[in-house]
Amino acid sequence: MLELEHEFRVVDVHVRLEPDESRRSDGRTGDPETIEREMHQAGVVRSVVFPGSRDGSYLKVNNAVARMSVGRSFVAFARINGARDAGSSAGARLRNLASSREDHHTSPEDVEQYAYDDRFAGFKLHPAADGLPDEEVLERLADVGLPVLVHAGRQFPPRAVADHLLDYEFPVIVEHFGGYPLDRELIADGIALLDRWESCFLDTSFVRFRTPLERAIMEHPDRICFGSGAPATHPDVGLMEILTLDVPEDAMRKVFSKNPSRVVPELSSSGGE
Repeated sequence: MLELEHEFRVVDVHVRLEPDESRRSDGRTGDPETIEREMHQAGVVRSVVFPGSRDGSYLKVNNAVARMSVGRSFVAFARINGARDAGSSAGARLRNLASSREDHHTSPEDVEQYAYDDRFAGFKLHPAADGLPDEEVLERLADVGLPVLVHAGRQFPPRAVADHLLDYEFPVIVEHFGGYPLDRELIADGIALLDRWESCFLDTSFVRFRTPLERAIMEHPDRICFGSGAPATHPDVGLMEILTLDVPEDAMRKVFSKNPSRVVPELSSSGGE
């Protein structure tokens, strides 16, 4: 794709990065060289990166993503998991009563290790794929206060984000406006979260609908963060969706840089120093 020309400083809160052994062969590899090239083409200067889903512990792959971020314009988030079922059914609630953390689940000690390791600036949570952390882990996340990027959608809707996460004292960035994949009703529910919780932010990845994007940016200009969803989509695509909105230029600057840098200081021009 051609390089985009724009006058904004752009940072990205949503990029998947994969170690060599787990990359796909279909062109959506998530390798650092391809991502760096595509980000340069789009004019994105810094990006939050995290590993994709896998079974078992995330310790090894988190460390691999952190190593791949060194010397690049990447800010690594540690992916975490849990023993609790993210569903809202009676069966899920029953299973959670008997659930207990196993060796491959993220522990409070793991959270502290990631939080005080200067290679990681936050956490990535996909409850539908990885399970929910238990209360002890969530309380430790609140203690360290780093941002948590949460995959939300039909399997873990905005209501579940509110019920399980938003009462804790850490910033939550809700991916996809809470409506993945392309669920208008859930997107509206995601925007509604911003009315109640000041610690809640939304990322723009895979939203695609113009009207809710414009509405959220106009009603909550300080709470929307640009996320491309790369490498599943080229960052040019997500960027153009924001550039073509009918919103003030200052609001775009907030979405592209000011808001993400406020939640994740390592994305700022000073690198969080």
